[in-house]
Amino acid sequence: MDIPKLIAKDLLKTEAVKISIHPPFTWASGIKSPIYCDNRVLISHPGVRETIVNEMVIKIQKMKPDVIAGTATAGIPWAAFVAFQMKLPMVYVRPEPKDHGAGKQIEGFLPPGEKVVLVEDLISTGGSSLKAVKALREEGQAVVQDIVAIVTYEMEKSRTSFDEANITATTLTDFSHLIEEVKEQGYIPQDQLEMVREFTTDPANWWDRFQKERR
Repeated sequence: MDIPKLIAKDLLKTEAVKISIHPPFTWASGIKSPIYCDNRVLISHPGVRETIVNEMVIKIQKMKPDVIAGTATAGIPWAAFVAFQMKLPMVYVRPEPKDHGAGKQIEGFLPPGEKVVLVEDLISTGGSSLKAVKALREEGQAVVQDIVAIVTYEMEKSRTSFDEANITATTLTDFSHLIEEVKEQGYIPQDQLEMVREFTTDPANWWDRFQKERR
């Protein structure tokens, strides 16, 4: 079974991933993008959810972790599903330390020195993942070398950042497989397909370049 293709198809079928150029999506960072991914939708589709969790477990078993960690908030359900199936402890990582109480960023019990696999729903630039890794390594004193996610946009920035942090990112599918499914399904007109393909090469300037080419 071609798992990357199957999951790319599921992401489009459930509308967890949407493609649009007119208008584009605006990310929280302000970047104009032809793709928007909301994997929270997937937890409401039991069949798709089961496939994703089973495939994550297959990959994570090879990493032999002591603890599964999830990023708040979108990574939490996937980490919980995986930890339950693998019968492993779970923690989750807040985007920032709490500004009250003990000021923790990691919730749950994490003894020092544990090997942790971080579960994400999506990897774009990799920034939020690396913040979680830093918290696990510093506050949690954990050994973290692996991130497992449903999908990656395959941005060069994330690859470079993960290499520098000594992190291996493993995903179930990726931008390339999504675009192949978009092409096969005729999801958008052919003349727009190449513009979508070009997005990950220079995300920050993609929309401006597209606008100039249309003039």
